Amino acid sequence: MSAYIIADVTVTNEDQMKLYREWSTRAMQEHSAEVLVRGGRMEPLEGDWNPQRIVVLKFDNLAAARAYYDSETYTQARQVREGAGSIRMVAVEGV
Repeated sequence: MSAYIIADVTVTNEDQMKLYREWSTRAMQEHSAEVLVRGGRMEPLEGDWNPQRIVVLKFDNLAAARAYYDSETYTQARQVREGAGSIRMVAVEGV
């Protein structure tokens, strides 16, 4: 069953976040993540949620999504990201 990582990203330091994106892109490539959404224009439809940036990644299964998150490369990406903004992230199984 496919799984997805969904991230709500708030950027406070664009230059540092660029370095994070380089590392996270490497991790995505290493773990065959399919990028479904990575930024782009948003239009809130209901409620008071108005995120700055959304990222949605598709993986073969929940274990693959977790392997991406726990990987050495993505661990480096998270370290580089410290102080560059905040991320709320979940992994969820699809249907």
